[in-house]
Amino acid sequence: MNNRLREYIDNLFATAPSNSKTTEVKEEILQNLTDKYNDLIGEGKSEDAAFNIAVASIGDVSDLIRELHGLSQQNARPAQSGDKGQNRNAMFTAIAIALYILSPVPVIIIQNEIGVVFLFVCIAIATGLIVYNGITKSKNQPVPDTMVEEFKEWRERNSGKNQLKKAITSAIWAVGLVIYFILSFATGAWYITWVIFLIIGAIEGIVKAMFDMSK
Repeated sequence: MNNRLREYIDNLFATAPSNSKTTEVKEEILQNLTDKYNDLIGEGKSEDAAFNIAVASIGDVSDLIRELHGLSQQNARPAQSGDKGQNRNAMFTAIAIALYILSPVPVIIIQNEIGVVFLFVCIAIATGLIVYNGITKSKNQPVPDTMVEEFKEWRERNSGKNQLKKAITSAIWAVGLVIYFILSFATGAWYITWVIFLIIGAIEGIVKAMFDMSK
């Protein structure tokens, strides 16, 4: 039966590029498919019924095949354009995070309505940068509950993006705490500086959302 499942996967990915990434995807899906087939057999299903149910759970792989073609073309052409896009995204993110962190400063220094206005202006600009950056690179794709999507999630969990996200969020909290204590002891305005924690939480949520949109 394993040969039958492998043959089905080979036919399913017949139009996919022949490279190591495609092989990795096929092997992972085949392993998941085999496990599901064995579970169905263990539940008392016949071989044909187990096979049909297992392969039906894969769903539509056209998006995944297009993604594999896109990765293949990206590797085939110079990475200069991709580097520009990454540099732009990094620049927007850095500016937005800096604005979020610095937004309480006008309130603490001015301590009147003008300071509050500047705070919301900084937050509005930072949020606008994040939203614009996300819209220009987001891909609105359906997310069916299939084995293909489970594989995508598995691949993301095992990628370096997750580690990078954790490192960035840890750095945000560390820097935010330092700024909180410095401003609080320097100004004595503890009744205002606690707003920094709200801003840190918002920044953390935005960073996580950006990583989710980049998947």
